[in-house]
Amino acid sequence: MEFELRQRGRSAIDFAADMGAMGMKLSAAVGAKIADVELPEDFDEQLEMMEQRLGDNPQQQFLLAMGEWSATTHGEITFDAFKEIQPELEPEFERLRQGGTQIETRPGYEPPDYWVGVDFHRTTGGWVREHQGFVHGELIHPKYVAKNFPGGIFKQRRDVLNELGDRKFSNILEMGTSSGHFTVALAEAFPEAAITGVEPGLPMLEQAQRFGNERGASWRLIQASAEETGLPDSSFDLVTSYILLHELPARATRAVFVEAFRLLEPGGVVFMSDVQPFRAMPRIAQWRANAGALRGGEPYWREAASLDLAALATELGFEDARSYGLGERQYPWVTIARKPAA
Repeated sequence: MEFELRQRGRSAIDFAADMGAMGMKLSAAVGAKIADVELPEDFDEQLEMMEQRLGDNPQQQFLLAMGEWSATTHGEITFDAFKEIQPELEPEFERLRQGGTQIETRPGYEPPDYWVGVDFHRTTGGWVREHQGFVHGELIHPKYVAKNFPGGIFKQRRDVLNELGDRKFSNILEMGTSSGHFTVALAEAFPEAAITGVEPGLPMLEQAQRFGNERGASWRLIQASAEETGLPDSSFDLVTSYILLHELPARATRAVFVEAFRLLEPGGVVFMSDVQPFRAMPRIAQWRANAGALRGGEPYWREAASLDLAALATELGFEDARSYGLGERQYPWVTIARKPAA
């Protein structure tokens, strides 16, 4: 969708993104001061020890203040920028409701308890705020996050799919469709496949629908939870997600893999990509990830990063399960497994 932000909204988003870049440089400077710290294994003890070590450090204090400002204001900055151009976007919104990509809502659908009232990423209103899909998909991701994301936040979605090699799939289920960026990458990688996406947040699905109809696609988008899709058994040959599982408590992740097993046809593949697990990190990186998640609106990160997804998949009946990180940063962390053939 083509649009042009007003000068005020554009400059506000640029300023917030530039603050993020400054924060990354400052974080590196603080990191140099603690490179020799030997941290304990316990995560809470790590947090306490680093608080004592850095509590009076002015660089760390400024870094925390800048991070708090960014976390609490980035959503409002981007929403204000959207509101300036909302009247001219409404005709496009209406036009892109038409096409082969349609949204199915379930009567009486109730989102899972762990999801209700949570402002993930500290984005005001979470994923149910009206127009959040456009704001998240067209402003926050490409104009704010992508400017400071190592490796390219959109390129990584395509790099992840390269791990599937030359496999061909005809029926794909995406769990946690969000605003549709990974759906676009799936459609590019597997142009002949039928794609179904499930997502609890209706405003997010509305943006995914726009992406689909803008491309002439016929994606089936359903307002549903990943662990309880309501779809028939053995309906798909690939069940996948991109950076979903760290936003779920461990019990929900287990249920997601159970649901994936049910939905896959014999021989089908489950392919999940998410954050690096703690076991693959040095302890200083564990502390950074844990502390950042606590401040950044990620209530389930510690649970998610403590899981061994390959072991979980094997326990639940999958075969050939393996997990590993991509590239020098070992991110994203992918898990791939196969449902046994009949």
